[in-house]
Amino acid sequence: MDSEFRDGARTALPIVISFIPFGLLFGALGVDNGLTSFDVVLASATIFAGASQMVGIELYGQKVAPWLIVLSIFAVNFRHVLYSAAIGRRMRRFSAGQKALAFFFLTDPQFAESEKHVGAGKALTLRWYMGLGLTNYLCWIGLCWLGALFGRLIPDPHAFGLDFLLPIYFLGLVMSFRKRPLWLPVIVASGAASVVAWHLVGSPWHVSLGAIAGILLAVVLPPRAGSGAAAEGASR
Repeated sequence: MDSEFRDGARTALPIVISFIPFGLLFGALGVDNGLTSFDVVLASATIFAGASQMVGIELYGQKVAPWLIVLSIFAVNFRHVLYSAAIGRRMRRFSAGQKALAFFFLTDPQFAESEKHVGAGKALTLRWYMGLGLTNYLCWIGLCWLGALFGRLIPDPHAFGLDFLLPIYFLGLVMSFRKRPLWLPVIVASGAASVVAWHLVGSPWHVSLGAIAGILLAVVLPPRAGSGAAAEGASR
C-alpha cells in the first residue's frame, strides 16, 4: 500500500473513533423509522453526511414531503459550498474527475485535516486525501450497518456519554488552527453569529450563517504582516 495512502488512513483513526456512537445511532434510528438494513447502508453510502442523514431520517419518519426533506438536507450541507471553495485552491494538480471524486468525500473532518496537512507544509495529494476519505467512508457505512442490526440492544446510547466524543474532536480541530492569523476574532464572530442565528432563524441555518460571519470578518480585517506570504507558502 502506498505510504501516502497509509498516512491518510492513520490520520482518519481518531475521526472514526469520534463518530462511532453517531454511526450506530443513525443505524438504529433508521430501523426505528421504517428503513431496512439495506436502506440504511444505501443512505450512508450515497449521502455520506452524518448531520444530513440524521435530519433526513427524522423528517422521513414524520412523512414530510420529499422536497422539504431535500431542502432541509441542502440547508444542513450548505457549509460544504464554503469548504469546496476553500479546499479547491489546494487541488490545483487534481484533474476535473479527481476533484469531483475528492469533493464527494469532503466532510467536516476531511476539510479540517486537509487544511492541517497543508498548513504543516505538506502537499495535498490525491493518495493521501483518499486514504483519509476512504477510511472514514467505509467505517461510517460499517458503523451504520451495525447500528441497524444491533442498535436496539442499547436502550439509551446517550447514557454512556459517547455522544460527547464528536464535539471534543471538533474542538480539538478548531484549536489546532489557533496560530493562524485572525483566529480568535473569526472564532468569536462565528460563534456569536451562530448563536444569534439559532434564536432568530433556527437550525440548521445557524451553522452556515456563523461560518459566513467569520469569513466576512476575515475579509474586512486587515491581514497581519507576513501572513499572506506564509499562507502562500503553505498552499504550495
